[in-house]
Amino acid sequence: MGWVGSSVAISLLHAGAARELLVYDLRQALAEGEAMDLAQGASFYPPATVRVADIAEMKERCDVIVIAAGRGAIPGGVDRLAALQHTVGIVRDLGAQLAGYGGLVIIVTNPVDVLTAVFADAAHMPPTRVIGTGTMLDTARLRQVMSVELGLEAQSIHAYVVGEHGDSEVVLWSTARVGATALRTWPGWDGSREAILAEQVRRAGYEIVNRKGATNHAIGLVTARLLRGILRGERQVLAISKVQEEGPYRGIALSLPTVVGGDGATLVVTPELSPEEGAALDRSSEVLRKALAYVGHAT
Repeated sequence: MGWVGSSVAISLLHAGAARELLVYDLRQALAEGEAMDLAQGASFYPPATVRVADIAEMKERCDVIVIAAGRGAIPGGVDRLAALQHTVGIVRDLGAQLAGYGGLVIIVTNPVDVLTAVFADAAHMPPTRVIGTGTMLDTARLRQVMSVELGLEAQSIHAYVVGEHGDSEVVLWSTARVGATALRTWPGWDGSREAILAEQVRRAGYEIVNRKGATNHAIGLVTARLLRGILRGERQVLAISKVQEEGPYRGIALSLPTVVGGDGATLVVTPELSPEEGAALDRSSEVLRKALAYVGHAT
């Protein structure tokens, strides 16, 4: 129930997706205070109860468990992988405690791709039921940046970021669309701006951390949207991270457009890639493979 956990909680309540929201933190008083604060706003969101629980009760009662525990972001533009070793131990411990859990687990903690694979292994859960938020946030940032560039609402823009949620992420410019029109044929689109915009998206988290010490509101909204779809049994195509079960990225978790519903992340929809995008995605996968090797995770 740190910055991100509390933002996920309030966003989920506003979305009206949960009948019951259980919260937990090693700092018991903090968890209690957050639960009280959230519960006292019940007049302003759809009916739901909020209370403190331990992990054992969550394992017994919850349809979905969200993990946002770990070391916070590091100001100064340090690579997300620099925070890896401290957080891996936390996530492995949570995985051991949740072994045998029958619901879905959402990993929000960074570096989300590495920790998605680490948790799935520690909990002995199938890849379809361990979902990292992955590049959902990067994709949202891309659409927001493009909406400013084009002077259009973000909902009219269809574009994805894939690969690592981090410095090696890949923007799929070749398949980006505005409405039903290919972006690169949109009137006035300046292709020379693509590298600048991609870097703006890539640096977005660092810029926020350098100013306020953490990113929490956008990822809270992203996670709530993912949860709402899962809990309502919707089948959405989202840029989530999961351990890939086949193809060249088998054994590592990275983001690709994937069908997500109440039964988990069931179908990876491999996007069309230009040769440059394919090579960039291969490089991104190698970054993640090396990170997994670094923490002693076999792929």
